[in-house]
Amino acid sequence: MPNLSFLNKATPGQSDQIIALYRQAGWWDADAPDDPELVNKIITGSHCFVIASHNDEIVGMGRALSDRASDGYLQDVTVKDVYRNQGLGSMIIAMLVERLHRDGIEWIGLIAENHSDHLYSKLGFRRMAGATPLVRQQ
Repeated sequence: MPNLSFLNKATPGQSDQIIALYRQAGWWDADAPDDPELVNKIITGSHCFVIASHNDEIVGMGRALSDRASDGYLQDVTVKDVYRNQGLGSMIIAMLVERLHRDGIEWIGLIAENHSDHLYSKLGFRRMAGATPLVRQQ
């Protein structure tokens, strides 16, 4: 089973693997140039960033954003296809939630993409009545 750990800054090799995970999930354009500096900005700007690794291979990741006072959000939770359906995503989410709770953050939200809401509902997340996720992109 992969090991989970918090990451504060990515090495160049880790950045490459994190970029590959973002691309696999469809969150980064496959044609965009690699940007290790952006990866480290994402990591350091997050409340916390978790990686799941097997030997030296990063096979999953997730992060939490927060105001460091009351509200937090889970984002960018993904696992390599070959490691899915083994509970790794749930472990990443649990580690993020535990850290947020330990840091005093009780309200935790997220947007479940690609019909992933079943995963989050098993972990105690519920639909927000009267809420609609919105996005504004340039």
